Order: sequence, then structure tokens, then C-alpha cells
Amino acid sequence: MRFRRIFSFVTAILIFFLSGCKPQEPVQVRVLFAGSLIVPFEELKRAFEAEHPEIDLLMEGHGSIQCIRLVTELHEPADVVISADGELIPELMYNSIAPETMLPYAEWVINFAGNTLTLAYTDQSLYGEEIDETNWYKVISRPDVRLGLSDPRFDAAGYRSLMALQLAEPFYKDPLIFEDRIMGQFQWAVSSIETDARWVIHIPEIIEPRPESGIVLRGGSVQLIALLESGDIDYAFEYKSVAHQHGFRTIDLPQEINLGVESLRNTYQTVEVVLDFQRFESITPVFSGDLIQYGLTIPSSSPHPREAAMFTDFLLGPEGQAIMASQSHPLFQQPYTDHPERLPELLEPYFSEDSTSQHQVSRRDP
Repeated sequence: MRFRRIFSFVTAILIFFLSGCKPQEPVQVRVLFAGSLIVPFEELKRAFEAEHPEIDLLMEGHGSIQCIRLVTELHEPADVVISADGELIPELMYNSIAPETMLPYAEWVINFAGNTLTLAYTDQSLYGEEIDETNWYKVISRPDVRLGLSDPRFDAAGYRSLMALQLAEPFYKDPLIFEDRIMGQFQWAVSSIETDARWVIHIPEIIEPRPESGIVLRGGSVQLIALLESGDIDYAFEYKSVAHQHGFRTIDLPQEINLGVESLRNTYQTVEVVLDFQRFESITPVFSGDLIQYGLTIPSSSPHPREAAMFTDFLLGPEGQAIMASQSHPLFQQPYTDHPERLPELLEPYFSEDSTSQHQVSRRDP
């Protein structure tokens, strides 16, 4: 009996020490990001985790609006939120209160990369040998052509595609471009109205292409990639980086249309997309044309803000810059933020005192 008690005591001590020596499970950091970043972010995940084995990045690509909605309306935990439209972060997160902290879901945004909109196609696309920079809008309006669009209710590329078609009208001096390809092609009307030298595109609550329209609608632009590769669609509006990553042929849209040139922001701002309904409680249903800028924030409800800042530092640093450049999506030479004083200390060195005066990050600064 005495031997049994001694044995049990020794066993308990060994279990205690051995359990203390077990390697800790990696900290799981959830990153919600715009689907157009899937390819470079897969490589970014591998490189970051190799350098930080104590962290497990849970990477999820969605439409930009959906990324934000998962946090602000479904109240799901997330450590980093990245939108292909940086303006969505201040618009949709600054005025939404996190019940866990009673603070706004976000109080700063870092705009770190741009892009341009392009028309992607393949060798098997109808009229692929005929289409060029002068006639693309006519080709995609032909009745036998299948055009892929992402849903403007969920995805920044979706409402930007409609903006590009409207901006094409003054550039090509053809007032029927938007009408020929979009108007009358949906069960419930999508329309564009000009008021005071500004076009306002109206999106109904239900957006469903007519069977004969030739339009194929998906929730996000990344979902159109497989349809292009399989030949189920002929053309799709995509970000240039995505088109290059997948080896698609492209039509480089004029600078006045592609939303990628900072000096033309006033031109881009002559068009906006309005949702004629309140789709989600946190979303102001107006999206204004502007320069494409990817924005990032760490929500105030982040379970792991320190690790989230480490990931952001890696993305903005030399390793992240090299990975993004290798995937045809280079970062801005100088990222910028609306509130440098609110950033995590680890990220402060990226921003000079006058960084916000060099760029207009948000049109709504509460």
C-alpha cells in the first residue's frame, strides 16, 4: 500500500512536469481579406508562418462588403480585415459599435495597395482575336457573348465594373454603352441617371440577369475565374493583378475608365452606385467612384491584436512587399493612414507626420 502511494505520487509529479513541457498550440489569427488577394496571400501565409511558427493564420477570402459584414453584423471574431475598397472601412466600421468593447469596430485604416480594372478573356473567348482597346465595349454587348459580372451588392469589383461601363460613355463619346450592356438585361431594372454632370447607377434589391441577357452574375469577381477558364463565360471584369496571376489575356481599359490613376480621381468621382434598399444594417448604400485602394484595419474586437499587428508589419515590410510584387500586385511605396496616432506601436514607423496630408484616404472622417 505504501509503495502504491509513493508510485502514485511520483506519477503525478511526472505528469505535472511533462504537461508543462508540451509545446503550446499556435495562436490562431483570423484574417478576412478581399478575394482578389487570394493568390499572393497564400504565399504570404506560408512565409509568415515559417518565420512565426507560434502563429497560425486563418485566411479567408470574401467580397469586400462581406468581409466587413462578418464582423460588424454577424459579430464574428476577426483579427485583420482587408477590403479592396479602403473607404468601406471608415464608412461601415467607424460608426458600428462592438458589443465586446463598446468601441467602434475600427478607428483607423491603412491604405496599402492599388490596382486597375481590366477586361479579362482567354483564347477560347468569342471574338477574342477581334477585340481590342477601341471596340471592347461593342464586343461584350453582342447577343452571343457571355459576360461575367460580380454582384455589386457584395463585392467592390461588382460596383466598379458598372462604374467603368458608365465612364466609358464620355470617353468613347457613345451615350448608349451602359444601356446596351446593362439596362434591360435584368429581371428588375438596373438603371443609370445623369444629374448635374454626375451619373447615379441604381441597383434593385434583387438583381437577377434575364436568361437571354448573356450576363453571368456571381457573388465575387474571384468566382468568375473558373468560369473563364472553363469557357462558360467569354469575358469578365477583373483586377489586373488577378488576371495576370491566372494568365488571362486582357484589354487594358483607358486610364479614364480603369480607376487606377490618382490624377484622374475627379473623373472617377463623376459616377456612383446606389443600392435602392438597405441590404445590411451597417452599410450606407452609396458607393462613389474613386481610385482603387486596398485598406486594412485591426478591429477593436480582435482577439489577438498583437499578432494581428505582427502580420500587418510583415505585409507592409520587405518580405510582404517582395511577395506582393512577385504576384503582380505591388504595394504603395508609401502606405498611408487617416489616424496615425491610433495605430499599434509596431506600425507607427511606417508613417510620417505628414502622410495623411499627401493623400485623401477617406471622404468620411467622423
